[in-house]
Amino acid sequence: MRLSDNQYRSPELLFRRGLLLLLVNIQWIDSCPKSCQCTDISGAMVVHCSSKNLEEIPFDLPMETVSLKLDANKIHQVPNNAFKDLSYLQELDLSRNSIEKIEQAAFKGVAEGLRLLDLSGNQIHSIPKEALAKLRAKIRLSNNPWHCDCSLQEVLRELKLDPDTVNDISCQTSVQDEYVGKSLIQVLDSGINFCNIHHKTTDVAMFITMFGWFAMVITYVVYYVRHNQEDARRHLEYLKSLPSTQLTKDFDTISTVL
Repeated sequence: MRLSDNQYRSPELLFRRGLLLLLVNIQWIDSCPKSCQCTDISGAMVVHCSSKNLEEIPFDLPMETVSLKLDANKIHQVPNNAFKDLSYLQELDLSRNSIEKIEQAAFKGVAEGLRLLDLSGNQIHSIPKEALAKLRAKIRLSNNPWHCDCSLQEVLRELKLDPDTVNDISCQTSVQDEYVGKSLIQVLDSGINFCNIHHKTTDVAMFITMFGWFAMVITYVVYYVRHNQEDARRHLEYLKSLPSTQLTKDFDTISTVL
């Protein structure tokens, strides 16, 4: 019995496919940062860089990365374009670091595809609205030393916050001391509007400034009038000491002025 061409080709085809997969896996291993572990889970690249004492985000991450674990490190900031080449990224864990600053274009390139962003347990006081503006991901922001003001309120308004951790977003500092230590979401739900507080503060400052200028103008006018009256009085006394004919002419002049 003769074997068909397809039967002859099947082992060769399987060998080629296996070789291709091997080359792909070797490529993934070669592109994996030294301090991280890269794993292929059902065709999805998961990169584990947890608890590696990293002080910055690795720059040589695999482009196929779907899930990136950078939690429990010593990262201080998220710079612009930190993940711009990771177009397949869906989960990003930056929790339990020392992040204080997030730049405006930090998540450029991954904003639309990202499904989960964890920034909890850092040192973030504030965050640019532009940095999270296009994100559709569920976001965790709990356990950070937030400064509660109008800017933060505007940022949170546009985000999809994780419901399980939203109540742990607390005010370490605030534009008003009475909200320090309280849950930001509960404060906002009670009807407090930090943007109105900001506007009221600005209005008071403008009023005080305008009142100060008004007082200066009034003071100047009063001084000017009194100074002219004093000069007129002195001139009148001088005229009284002149001969009567000259006095009459000058008296008429000064009376016209007054």
